Amino acid sequence: MLLFVISISILILILLISWLKFNPFIAFILVATIAAFLLGMPAAKIASAIQKGVGDTLGSLIMVIMSGAMIGKLFAESGATQRISSVMLNFFGKKYITWALMCTGFILGIPLYYNVGFVLLVPLVFSIVYQVKLPAVYVGMPLLAALSVAHGFLPPHPSPAALVSQLHADMGLTLLYGIPIALVAIVVAGPLFAPALKGIHSEPLATFTPKIKQEEELPSFLMSMLTALLPVMVLIFTSLLPMIIDIPENMKGLVVFFSDPNMLMFLCLLFATWSVGLNRGFSIKEIMGIYNDSLKDMLIIVLIVAGSGALKNVFAESGMSGSLAEMLKGLHVHPLLLGWLMAALIRVAMGSATVAGLTTAGIIGPLVLATGTDPNLMVLSVGAGSLFFSHVNDSGFWMYKEYFNLSIRDTILSWSMMETIVSVIGLIGVLLMNTVLH
Repeated sequence: MLLFVISISILILILLISWLKFNPFIAFILVATIAAFLLGMPAAKIASAIQKGVGDTLGSLIMVIMSGAMIGKLFAESGATQRISSVMLNFFGKKYITWALMCTGFILGIPLYYNVGFVLLVPLVFSIVYQVKLPAVYVGMPLLAALSVAHGFLPPHPSPAALVSQLHADMGLTLLYGIPIALVAIVVAGPLFAPALKGIHSEPLATFTPKIKQEEELPSFLMSMLTALLPVMVLIFTSLLPMIIDIPENMKGLVVFFSDPNMLMFLCLLFATWSVGLNRGFSIKEIMGIYNDSLKDMLIIVLIVAGSGALKNVFAESGMSGSLAEMLKGLHVHPLLLGWLMAALIRVAMGSATVAGLTTAGIIGPLVLATGTDPNLMVLSVGAGSLFFSHVNDSGFWMYKEYFNLSIRDTILSWSMMETIVSVIGLIGVLLMNTVLH
């Protein structure tokens, strides 16, 4: 009965979003309601279970997601993205241009949400292509691989941050484990895979060539890097600190305060407001206008996260999660591999990496507790699975195809293969790290 309800719930979710083109938030709430009735939950408790799921999920994530969106938008508008990319290109030179763009994509992929990063950085790739006369797909793929991995693997991006919350992981440790795995995946799917794409002919549309800011309009490289990487540096530092020294009792509260993702992202937002905003001559009114625009862009993501929380809580309060965990324990499949497989299957069926990751978390969560699986590694495993084989039902597939002006065949040979590589390498990295740590 449990597997039947899960299968029906996922099937309905896929049909609503992929076939009937429902808004994902509406689809999640509708499926949560149907699942509650199928699981025999008393009708009087269904509404409160859904409300609690939405509230608990948003309560733990809203500041992280929105602060990150505002930082990313200001970062782009200030010219910090252009500064970092230009310095990287000058440092690596034309010979190692794919490595330069890989590093640029990874650094900027941390503060920029994927769609925002794509729209802002791909035109920069095109401006470079026109200068160096190299194939656009070959030049751009390392940057896209880096953006995709940061989006799928690493908090404070919405999906990984939500996975951290749902699986009760630690955001700092997830980052600490995730960065080396992410870097290996990016190197393989970026600079190492890119030479195989040199034969793909692409004529990027001139419309997407960006307006380049003048040198004097750009913030310094040091300030741009500090602003981009500050959340990551603080999270990793506060995670490592207790392992290095014995923290005095009167200082533990401060460590907890700065390691809390919500407060950290808010403090980083205040720093960015000064570092690449006020410090660069923007007025408070202009900065707040940029922030308002960024929040509009993130609304659909917040709603998807909220809807996934409702479905997860219905599974939990109905008792299904605990029963499912006991059932899955009997399978002779490693929990980390199972999490990756679930996310990969949902990703291929539905297209959305965010929906795939969050749907999987609601199902696999109890198994993490029941088997003692490292929740930080499960976040990374599910995140890797959620990137598997992007194809025609994924908006990212079509953005890439249209921007690079490619055929569907060439899009599959380049984009879909890149996404598959980062997903599989991510899984291998997670399993290896699990062997080392446990």
